[in-house]
Amino acid sequence: MLFYRAALPLSRQSLNYTAGLIRRHRAKIGSKGRVLNPTQQALLVLVYLRNGDTFASLAAGFATSTATAWRYVNETVDLLAARAPRLDQALRAAKTSGHAFVILDRTLIPIDRLAADRPFYSGKHKRHGMNLQVIATPDGDILWVSGALPGSVHDTRAARIWGIVRALERAGWIVLADKGYHGASDQIWTPYRGRNKPESQKMANRSHTRLRGPGERANAQLKTWRILRKLRCCPHRAGFLAKAIHVLQTRETHRY
Repeated sequence: MLFYRAALPLSRQSLNYTAGLIRRHRAKIGSKGRVLNPTQQALLVLVYLRNGDTFASLAAGFATSTATAWRYVNETVDLLAARAPRLDQALRAAKTSGHAFVILDRTLIPIDRLAADRPFYSGKHKRHGMNLQVIATPDGDILWVSGALPGSVHDTRAARIWGIVRALERAGWIVLADKGYHGASDQIWTPYRGRNKPESQKMANRSHTRLRGPGERANAQLKTWRILRKLRCCPHRAGFLAKAIHVLQTRETHRY
């Protein structure tokens, strides 16, 4: 008999919430006689997301097969990701909370790919990865996470692909973003560019950086879940993983 011993910096609430999703899903599809009960499956998935353990390690720790661990993780990640807010829902919630502006940023999820895979290579970060667009509150809490695009996709193009620019304009938001979004929209405020800027523009840039800084906290929250520090699964799963983590991180952040 093998036992999995791991200390996870997560609340019991996250475990119970995830187990509840699994339990209801099993009842819906009439699944019976599984190797792990819903709570054990939930724990396996939380270990995978938080610690970034391999499927082989999970299988050994939970006394199951590698294929079963893979199947349990994908099933549960999809259940969690389906409960992530849509973009319009996230923006309405931010409006209800009374935020004066939102922060738009991109984060690169590193992937295990060869140099020949050019579509995944980000010239900005000098590495292979997947481009995720993240909208955050002025305090740095995650409001919304996009799906995944190859790392070579420019930030402005990614924002347009996911309908972010149109949604932000329609909702009337003031948005702070970095230079990668320059020219995307009049409502997306980016720093002044160029050398030898007048002092007024330098001051404006310093203020912009100070207000936009907490947006980095949202990206950091995502990557406290080690699975997003370097993906070894299908790169296109990055968006589903990030959305699942967003759901769990929101419960962790607001559990008190």
